[in-house]
Amino acid sequence: MKDNRKRVIVDFKKLTPEILALLVEKYPDGYDDDNIIVFKNANNEIVEAVEVTTEDTKYLVKVSTKLQVTMENYDEDDYGDYDSDDPDAIQDPEISPDDDLGEDDDEMDED
Repeated sequence: MKDNRKRVIVDFKKLTPEILALLVEKYPDGYDDDNIIVFKNANNEIVEAVEVTTEDTKYLVKVSTKLQVTMENYDEDDYGDYDSDDPDAIQDPEISPDDDLGEDDDEMDED
């Protein structure tokens, strides 16, 4: 049977409370290497993502330290004042050097 769901790649900046809740529900203890899907995007860049699905959409959420920290600190009540599809609801977490897992992040400072 063919999967007719819409496919959406989601960067941390576009993450919504709805998608974050789906991620935490599917990966309550966090994701690991076995859950990560690796593919090339339209620009032929390698992308690592974790998958969550709804009835009509398959989301591929790019993995990053920010995503991991946000999932670890998830509290549904933090997003009660926002619409479930509002990407402004998800704020960048404060990441200490201890949290950095050696992943490439778009916003790493160069010395």
